[in-house]
Amino acid sequence: MRDLVANDMARPYRALSVQETDVPLAEPELSELMIDRLVYRRTEFIALANGDERALIQVDHAEDELFEPVTDMRLVAGPDEVQFVHAPTVNTANATHMARAALEHPRPARVYLVEGLFQHINFIVEPAPVPIVVLEVVPPEPPKLLEMARRVIDFDEDLPPIELRAERVDMEAIARSAPAPRFLFPCRCSGLALRTEVDFLDAGPPTRGDWTLVGCERSRQIHAALYEDELAALRTMCPREHADAHADGPPLLLKCCLREREIELEGERRAIVPWGASLDEVREALHALAGAGVQAPAAG
Repeated sequence: MRDLVANDMARPYRALSVQETDVPLAEPELSELMIDRLVYRRTEFIALANGDERALIQVDHAEDELFEPVTDMRLVAGPDEVQFVHAPTVNTANATHMARAALEHPRPARVYLVEGLFQHINFIVEPAPVPIVVLEVVPPEPPKLLEMARRVIDFDEDLPPIELRAERVDMEAIARSAPAPRFLFPCRCSGLALRTEVDFLDAGPPTRGDWTLVGCERSRQIHAALYEDELAALRTMCPREHADAHADGPPLLLKCCLREREIELEGERRAIVPWGASLDEVREALHALAGAGVQAPAAG
């Protein structure tokens, strides 16, 4: 039987069996109850309920037949360490959803049993979401990369619980910090509002303007290719150049338009996705930062 650590859950949740009993939820009564008891071959944990009291045990057995007798058991958490959470909208296979429901419970516990969608039940041990900073350019608001990361976390059932923390590189603030008569931005941005003349590089203005570019190295290259001219003024909004301020903080997710496909890892604490990243690339980056590694679906 494996030792349980913070954020552990039954994966998949069907590895947890939920049963009622009238015996005290303590040793040695639970051992007498469970040893030699037949359980389903995939059962690894059992949540036992005696009235309003609950306990979580871990069991060992062969996996040859559909049902096998328990050969060993361990009490993971007794009634004084377990809280039951009724959260009917929670996907109990999703660690972030589970941790959020547990941490919103008013009573602290070591183990939380969560009854969620479809009345499915799972447990989470000592929920401690992994913080990940998403460094993204705005506008638009909310930041696109942050929304993509949220979507990945909502569907991915292999990730540990994650707490996303947004850090914004504000193009309007950059422009206002160094006023100019005319600005050039890389592309049209939802919500961009400046009281000055504004052009957009992706629109391909027919003639070169006396611009101050709020952009990055790729937009500087595009400007040089389109107008055969170097910019006189550049205000950088490149997330890479803003990332050093977070060097000592939580793992960092950002994007770079110099990357056209696939993610780039800088050590274990920084993942860079392409500017037009896919959800699969964002998922891969989150797995790398969380230290989970993309897992194959469980067999059986």
